[in-house]
Amino acid sequence: MKKEKGLLLVLSGPAGVGKGTVCGALRQEETSVQYSVSATTRAPRAGETDGVNYFFKTREQFEKMIEQNELLEWAEYVGNYYGTPIDYVKETINQGNDIILEIEVQGALKVRERFPEGVFIFLMPPSLAELRNRIVGRGTETEDIINKRMTVAREEIDMMKKYDYVVENDQVELAVERIKSIVTAEHCKRERLIDKYKELVEVN
Repeated sequence: MKKEKGLLLVLSGPAGVGKGTVCGALRQEETSVQYSVSATTRAPRAGETDGVNYFFKTREQFEKMIEQNELLEWAEYVGNYYGTPIDYVKETINQGNDIILEIEVQGALKVRERFPEGVFIFLMPPSLAELRNRIVGRGTETEDIINKRMTVAREEIDMMKKYDYVVENDQVELAVERIKSIVTAEHCKRERLIDKYKELVEVN
């Protein structure tokens, strides 16, 4: 019987909604879910390992990956490139393993263009007031930056119509349970299983 492929889970939402916290909690509970390793041109920090934390590339290597369409998405941030290698994602799901990509909304929409069979989950705050409280609570942003983030958040929330699922992050534990339910349902979808079970009804 054919082996079932894994899922590419794409988790995104506005800044401050708790993507990293939810993603980390999900991976603690579902240890089989692998984290998508990004490629970057920035130098490794102390304790970072190539292929574990990032795939560390030279600028020339990264630009060659862009030219050869080897990235699901990429962006340049503070003078360095960051991106998601498509081969790593494909190898992981072909081995039957689920992989999660935690990413900003614009990046997620780029991934959807390249990999429409992914499972796209939009993480929502309970309210805009709560989202603002979370950003303020970080204590790292000026009032002007907070206001800009809130403007962008409203625009991003309007993009939820391009996602498959919406999960409210009112409590991390509940958000994780909802995502686990989505993963279970996706693995039971007819179109994912039909090839695997075809041989049961094939006439020899």
